[in-house]
Amino acid sequence: MDMTIQVNGMTCGHCEKAVKGALSELEGIQGVEVDLASGKVDVAYDDALVTKEEMKEAIEEQGYDVAI
Repeated sequence: MDMTIQVNGMTCGHCEKAVKGALSELEGIQGVEVDLASGKVDVAYDDALVTKEEMKEAIEEQGYDVAI
């Protein structure tokens, strides 16, 4: 499945790496693309292995505000 997550508070390359890394560590994540300018994160994932809530929590643990 594919989903776009709105992540507020990302401002630099470090932010992009933090979000991408947090999501990539979750089982079932197949791909992550971050657009810093818009704050959008496109995620390809297997919904049998990972939930939207788990993805949201992983990003929030990095200190960012998430809207799914």
